[in-house]
Amino acid sequence: MAAATDPLLTPHKMGKFHLSHRIVLAPLTRSRSYGNVPQPHAVLYYSQRTTTGGLLISEAACVSDTGRGYPHTPGIWTKEHVEAWKPIVDAVHAKGGIFFCQLWHTGRVSNTGYQPNGQAPISCTDKPVNSGLLLEDEPDEKFTVPRRLRTDEIPRVVDDFRNAARNAIEAGFDGVEIHGAHGYLIDQFLKDSVNDRTDEYGGSLEKRCRFALEVVEAVVDEIGAERVGLRLSPFADYHGCWDSDPEVSGLYLVHQINKHDLLYLHMVEPRMSIVEGRRQIPHRLLPMRRAFKGTFIAAGGYDREEGNKVVAEGYTDLVAYGRLFISNPDLPRRFELDAPLNGYNRLTFYTSDPVEGYTDYPFLEPSA
Repeated sequence: MAAATDPLLTPHKMGKFHLSHRIVLAPLTRSRSYGNVPQPHAVLYYSQRTTTGGLLISEAACVSDTGRGYPHTPGIWTKEHVEAWKPIVDAVHAKGGIFFCQLWHTGRVSNTGYQPNGQAPISCTDKPVNSGLLLEDEPDEKFTVPRRLRTDEIPRVVDDFRNAARNAIEAGFDGVEIHGAHGYLIDQFLKDSVNDRTDEYGGSLEKRCRFALEVVEAVVDEIGAERVGLRLSPFADYHGCWDSDPEVSGLYLVHQINKHDLLYLHMVEPRMSIVEGRRQIPHRLLPMRRAFKGTFIAAGGYDREEGNKVVAEGYTDLVAYGRLFISNPDLPRRFELDAPLNGYNRLTFYTSDPVEGYTDYPFLEPSA
């Protein structure tokens, strides 16, 4: 049996939250919220992965009807969504878990089929994503050319994040994580490969960060900084969204968000870059970790051994696990025992089946 003092299994105080271990359920798109409404089968899925004092981050929830870009992803912008999330949150709390809702807007990573009235997706730009998008019923469809937001429209999108944060708290979540990573709307404003604006939201680094910081400020004002986290991926290049100087831009943004006293910062390792050889060197988050004042979460390809190592070295406070948590609902227990892990099946990550690849992965012990 692993020693109880394994770094991943030690407690951590995150603001007012007392975590019993440092293994976090990463936010994971699961595509099983039919009609954008969270479903009863999510109660079992999340409760399976809950431990007393464990931190879970929900799959990304769209902040508005313009924020959708994939089939069967949940929303958090209507009363119906709030009511549907409540039993899921209650199930996590019943087992002693701490549950944060990830707030999401896909921006240009979308298609007219997902947009209200068949309109073009909105973004900071009118440059399209140069790759295909598989729609459930139209596998040959591509990303739609986006519509560049007018300057006067941007505050309305900021308010969508504010309203979604309020809804998440009404649903019972302990807090929210703003999704500013992986090429979605906030990241589109941040990265200079995409943001080609000439107004106060584009051009210099300071202007490219403005939208992200306005969202952070709005959400903090609405629900309090002690309940707000932010996810960033300065080194990533998903959906053609990359930065020419990720170290500089990432560190600048960290210093700016420190002014808002966020509860945590969740950052993605460079090795999750999808273009081989470009910015894939791991463990380059250290300057940003050192600069951030709150709890730091690292994500991206970690296993048990490396997770223990980076916590022990002070590289991060917490480690988020995705694929391993999908396939091992009792992941903290398996790490504690250094037990074998279930393998995962990528083909069922995003299917709409309410059981297969979702709640049917076995526990180590039948009584778990």
